[in-house]
Amino acid sequence: MSVLFLVLTLAAFGLTIWAQFRVKGTFNKYSEVPSMRGMTGYDAARHMLDSNGLYDIPIEPVQGALTDHYDPVNRVVRLSEPVYYGNSISSVAVACHEIGHAIQHKEHYPMLALRHRMFPVVNFASGIAPFMLMAGLIFSSMNLLGLGIIFFSAAVAFQLVTLPVEFNASNRARDIMVSEGYVTHEEERNVGKVLNAAALTYVAAALLSVLELVRFLFLFFGNRD
Repeated sequence: MSVLFLVLTLAAFGLTIWAQFRVKGTFNKYSEVPSMRGMTGYDAARHMLDSNGLYDIPIEPVQGALTDHYDPVNRVVRLSEPVYYGNSISSVAVACHEIGHAIQHKEHYPMLALRHRMFPVVNFASGIAPFMLMAGLIFSSMNLLGLGIIFFSAAVAFQLVTLPVEFNASNRARDIMVSEGYVTHEEERNVGKVLNAAALTYVAAALLSVLELVRFLFLFFGNRD
């Protein structure tokens, strides 16, 4: 069983690394492909916000690559400079994905609301879990190991809840981009490639975390026998 878990964990780790390379490669590839409508990431994001009644949400450029995100606390969309100023397929796809989160927030999308409620607990749990797990293994303490597993489980649950949030935001973005003419039907396939590559990173990270959790659970219950 331990050999099987080792193989599965290595496979998941490899998938995570591959997913990170893929999202960067796909983004860079379609950053070289201008959108036929000529819209920049900012243009598409602003239009999508306004068409959904979110006139009061600002869009700010931020430094870095793939640093794009929606801040639900301050209600602001932050786009990396290549996305903000670029008029490529990648720029428009990533920008609209972040607006998908803003629309989720407006419509009280249940999984997004759950993720927001979980965040303070998970922020604490993910910080202390590694120390608890390490201490439990070093000192052969089932109590510490058990606490570490509980805290780590919260972080894993957060990653699992994130998956439908990300896929839903991408689906919203893709539908609106095509229906409102930000991209053509011919460009929809390439938009999907950008969004799917980004989603794969979340899937890979969640899979790796789940396997790690299962490994710790086997260690915990195996040592109790």
